[in-house]
Amino acid sequence: MIVFYRQYVVFLNRHHVETNVTDVILAVSYRAEDMERDLKEEAKKLGVNLIFSPEPEPLGTAGPLALVRDLLCSGDEPFFVLNSDIICDFPFKQLLEFHKNHGREGTIIVTKVEEPSKYGVVVYADDGKIESFVEKPQEFISNKINAGMYIFNPSVLKRIAMKPTSIEKEVFPLMAQDGELYAMELTGFWMDVGQPKDFLKGMSMYLTSLRQKSPEKLYSGPGVVGNVLIDETAKIGEDCRIGPNVTIGPGAVLHDGCCIKRSTILKAAIIKEHAWLDGCIVGWRSVVGRWVRMEGITVLGEDVIVKDELYINGGQVLPHKNISSSVPEPQIIM
Repeated sequence: MIVFYRQYVVFLNRHHVETNVTDVILAVSYRAEDMERDLKEEAKKLGVNLIFSPEPEPLGTAGPLALVRDLLCSGDEPFFVLNSDIICDFPFKQLLEFHKNHGREGTIIVTKVEEPSKYGVVVYADDGKIESFVEKPQEFISNKINAGMYIFNPSVLKRIAMKPTSIEKEVFPLMAQDGELYAMELTGFWMDVGQPKDFLKGMSMYLTSLRQKSPEKLYSGPGVVGNVLIDETAKIGEDCRIGPNVTIGPGAVLHDGCCIKRSTILKAAIIKEHAWLDGCIVGWRSVVGRWVRMEGITVLGEDVIVKDELYINGGQVLPHKNISSSVPEPQIIM
């Protein structure tokens, strides 16, 4: 079983087959109905049972597990827990094997970072047994941080009450003190994609990984530069230049002469003739007009319309807005 918490879009893949996962629980709150509608179709394709667990109030990073205690304690098998705003080559199979080999209550994935002073770091022995957690160390202690992916035995739920609780600050230190928590090092890329600039960086890392492992999944049509992933239902006009590091979602339409770089175009968005985008996220069903230029980590929410011949630099546009004048300086448009 896998539990995802924090409400972000979740993608599942072949890993659920490798580890015999059949049930996936999502801890949800904001716009849960929209997520349920979109993800149930994907879950059906994968052959997994998708369960939605709405939080009556924000319960932190541990409380949602108590909310589904009965489901998680229905057997003796361990369960995975993930932050849904991370991207990496999810090593479910290796994590399960590592966890069973040490035989303790929990295992967390750790990843190496260049500047550990920005994070809380994890200190552990050569065999992976965690000794302590140190918040934003000013002197070098470790360069490994919590990567937001865990596996637990059901017994861990005895440590978690049905109330707002931080798993990182209130549960993990006590598990480590009892000798029940181990760390497994992640190989390959990792990124927290909760912010737009980090999302675009994580997307680039994912596409690079895809190039190395499954290059046949990348798009190789005319006008493509570098790593590009395009859904088979998207429509691409003539004389477009796409890439590097671009993803284009289902039903999206790019009209003739578009130039798209380092950007994500989400489901059913429309990019009209000769628009130029670099470092952008275009939301569901949004429309970018002719000869528009957008750059500087511009983000369009759902159903945004940008009129023709405008310039947007670093605009953060909330859903259902019409933009009829240029935005030369970064700002939030409400």
